[in-house]
Amino acid sequence: MTNQAQDRTHPVQAEYDVVIVGGAAAGLSAGLALSRARRKVAVIDAGEPRNAAAGHVHNYLGREGAAPGELYAAGREEVRSYGGTILEGRAENVEHAGDGMFRVSLQDGTVLTCRRVLAASGALDELPDIPGLAEHWGTDVLHCPYCHGLEAGGKALGVLATDLDTAVHQALMWRQWCEDIVLFLNGAGDPDTEQSAQLAARGIRVVEGAVAGVEGDAGLTGVRLASGELVAREALVVLTRLRARAGYLAGVGITAEEQYFGDLAVGTAVPADPSGVTSVPGVFAAGNLTSPMTQVIGAASTGLAAATAINAELIAEDTAAAVAAQAGEMLQA
Repeated sequence: MTNQAQDRTHPVQAEYDVVIVGGAAAGLSAGLALSRARRKVAVIDAGEPRNAAAGHVHNYLGREGAAPGELYAAGREEVRSYGGTILEGRAENVEHAGDGMFRVSLQDGTVLTCRRVLAASGALDELPDIPGLAEHWGTDVLHCPYCHGLEAGGKALGVLATDLDTAVHQALMWRQWCEDIVLFLNGAGDPDTEQSAQLAARGIRVVEGAVAGVEGDAGLTGVRLASGELVAREALVVLTRLRARAGYLAGVGITAEEQYFGDLAVGTAVPADPSGVTSVPGVFAAGNLTSPMTQVIGAASTGLAAATAINAELIAEDTAAAVAAQAGEMLQA
């Protein structure tokens, strides 16, 4: 290949075609697709996937029951096998670098330049401020029945109310997997007549009073009420607040926005269309950063969608540059 042909393929001098921030399902899926598209790609991995506390990934076709660390380790090796780069670190800032390029700064001082940025840094689950929840998070303190429902099916389960309507919905949904369910009202209000009838019909016991904490060493053993009463439970369902890990995008003017489940504010996310396009040209987003409720296989799918959209933009850019270069050669001839 001649130097001239190389210039037409990469008309903008950049360290990378694409820098991907986030080394979990969305970021690695995008890194794999873009590396296979012969793009020069770097994936920045802070080593903090949202599901790190969970023992297994479920509903991921072909990888059912895999440990999150195992899944992501395999993904990193797949990206590397096609020439992609995995960088351990944390993105601190993204900014415009002129000529349509971007500069991505890491906390350790590393600076990368690129033609496109894919933000796939995920979201952080913020638990209710109740002692003991964090210690059992991902094992006995749960949030998603499709992730944990089957494994919790034989356990005595509690549902912690922070918003009454949401908690009733959770209790009725988890009843598909668990027969022994207690709904802890926790001062969130009292079920109305219809809700009470639904809960009673499904055999879900309602416990009044504030929750003071959860207890258990090797595993959760009970929920302690402010009254001092201990209600024996082996697992507890909570509603977390989901906070997008998006602070590093402020330099290009992107901020996370509040998300709602009905009228209930449930957390923040970065707005993006189904192809990952954000409000800033050249910056894409995918995974739980844009859709906090998405499961692992769905997050991987959004990474792939963003990767194909990014590659399409780069193809158009490369083609335009090649046409301009050829026109210039003809004028000089």
